[in-house]
Amino acid sequence: MTAPIAIIMGSQSDWDTMRHAADTLAALGVAADPRIVSAHRTPDRLFAFAKGAKAAGYKIIIAGAGGAAHLPGMAAALTELPVFGVPVESKTLKGVDSLHSIVQMPAGIPVGTLAIGKAGAINAALLAAAVLALSDPALSDRLAAWRKAQTEAVAERPEDKA
Repeated sequence: MTAPIAIIMGSQSDWDTMRHAADTLAALGVAADPRIVSAHRTPDRLFAFAKGAKAAGYKIIIAGAGGAAHLPGMAAALTELPVFGVPVESKTLKGVDSLHSIVQMPAGIPVGTLAIGKAGAINAALLAAAVLALSDPALSDRLAAWRKAQTEAVAERPEDKA
């Protein structure tokens, strides 16, 4: 069976950010399939992947992209599956260029856009898990436990480190 979530990115260097989505999904017991699918360098691979994603059994695509960040939008234009875009931080503009590219999709081509970098990758995974949890009670329980543990990890008072 195909993993329910595909994590796609434009290059190997994007894995430094996108691995946080994979790690979060793994912690929740959700299988994910990470792939390099560049909108610019491997457009035929992108078209084949996005056009066949639903038939392959994917339910959600998490797409990370830096710089021009066309990957999430192009994937969304080629499939009716939900696409969550993660702007990968760039050296030049710190990911703001990626954020603007992903968030400014024209009406009719939706991409759920998350925060820049690691936080966005983690939140994309949590959002994808929440969507899958709507029809998976066991995943819903694991997600609730994850959130509870996160809440309980927040100290009530600051530590005195003096």
